[in-house]
Amino acid sequence: MKKIIIIFMLSIMIIPFNVFAVTSQENSSLLENAKSGILVEASTGEILYEKNKDEKVSIASLTKMVAQIIILENIENGSLKWDEIVTTSSNAASMGGTQIWLTAGEKISVEDLFKGMTMASANDATVALAERIAGTESEFVKLMNDKVKELGLKNTVFKNCTGLDEEGHYSTAYDLSVIARELLTHDDILRFSSVYEDYIRKNTPNKFWIVNTNKLVRFYEGADGLKTGFTDNAGYTMAVTAKRDDMRLIAIVLGEQVSKVRNDETTELLDYGFNTYKVNLIKSKGEVVKKIKIDKGSSNEVEIVTQNDILVLNKKSDATVNYDTKVTVNEIELPVKKGTVIGKIEVLYNNKVIKSDNLIVSNDVEKINYFKYLFDNLKDIVNCSFF
Repeated sequence: MKKIIIIFMLSIMIIPFNVFAVTSQENSSLLENAKSGILVEASTGEILYEKNKDEKVSIASLTKMVAQIIILENIENGSLKWDEIVTTSSNAASMGGTQIWLTAGEKISVEDLFKGMTMASANDATVALAERIAGTESEFVKLMNDKVKELGLKNTVFKNCTGLDEEGHYSTAYDLSVIARELLTHDDILRFSSVYEDYIRKNTPNKFWIVNTNKLVRFYEGADGLKTGFTDNAGYTMAVTAKRDDMRLIAIVLGEQVSKVRNDETTELLDYGFNTYKVNLIKSKGEVVKKIKIDKGSSNEVEIVTQNDILVLNKKSDATVNYDTKVTVNEIELPVKKGTVIGKIEVLYNNKVIKSDNLIVSNDVEKINYFKYLFDNLKDIVNCSFF
């Protein structure tokens, strides 16, 4: 089957694609007190605002976002389970800073530890999970540094997994926005980061109340994550995500001297994003874009669907125009499994590609042998003879 190319002309009216970030010079009232920061739209990665986005700075507990990615990957691949009981080492129990007051030899579930590190930013819980996964914190930190390299980040180096001040431990607002986007690909993170208050050790004599250090999850509409931090070197830091309608924003704010100012300036940054921009849904995740007939297969046809929502970011103030989409489907070779990437969809504005994403197969199709193929055809002939 030759490569199939289909052009869909969309009749919906939507706003032109915005390709330029808004710099601090264009809106200098934002992040006045922060060392650096960035605002991005999560689905596209488009930068909506930035201030010193590539400046290397101390980041405090925003470090834990990479630890969370590794932990969630281990949950997803089955090497770690939420109900697994971890025995706390003396090293983990000795961690300073924010903690859930683990004691050496204490047995506690992975879920409680993850809840403690996510909501309460607990250093002891973070190290306990790091040691469970990699044996030692130092080996886990190697995994963290490997992960940021895998993400293509060149301005981030970790010396520990907690974010405690240490020479040579740094990142940037931009790198952290990429890390936050990666973290959000793991659905479980919002199950924890969106909760304002909860308990750990619930069914023990040591039931312990924890409150989310990110107050915006309670007081800002749509906020459901992600992380806060503070050290003497880093000042007050924050990574916040919020979703309204179809648009999710990620705000990174670094180097604030007062926690209230950090929260207020992050709120202003998010307000700016939601008031100025919107995303337009071109195609929904799982939407069928093509059905292809199949010969000698366990199914007569295969559906080609979008792998993700296809969204385009625009300024609300821009004029409306039409978009086109171009669908390219590769040759199908049996057998083919559900979820196999089989082509791509491109969004075009003025004949320029501004967005592309994968197309996948929606159903398994096995290759049938010659005799079954012959039998099915004979059966069709016999059935037709009666009508």
